[in-house]
Amino acid sequence: MDLILWRHAEAVEAEALDDLARPLTAKGERHAERMAEWLNRRLAHSTRILASPALRCQQTAKALGRKFRTLDEIAPGAHPEALLLAARWPDASEPVLIVGHQPTLGMTAALVLGGEAQPWTVKKAGVWWLRHRPRDDEGRVVLQAVQSPDLL
Repeated sequence: MDLILWRHAEAVEAEALDDLARPLTAKGERHAERMAEWLNRRLAHSTRILASPALRCQQTAKALGRKFRTLDEIAPGAHPEALLLAARWPDASEPVLIVGHQPTLGMTAALVLGGEAQPWTVKKAGVWWLRHRPRDDEGRVVLQAVQSPDLL
């Protein structure tokens, strides 16, 4: 199973706005579009896409031009275990792309790769692509790719 973790792109920092209502900046929109183009060249058509209800995640996911499902379980402050449960990790039959937040995404990557949730950083609009290999006796996880919008 492939688990692709995509952090939302840069959002407006505004204390007057509710956190869930913060939109992407112009730079964030450009980064989301660049990363979406990179992802669309690599994602299987069967990829299930899940997004946080936060506006910045919704806008980031929309850049893909694909259908996605909004889940409250992956909103800001979600636990890595909730994210993995929503993705049906590691047993889903299709790849899963999650558009979410820090620190949850970094903690999820650490948990999947190292067995313990730790505060790893996923850059804004960045992608971490993880693959569970069940054919191995120990069910190893391979880090397929880490991509930053700055490198596209």
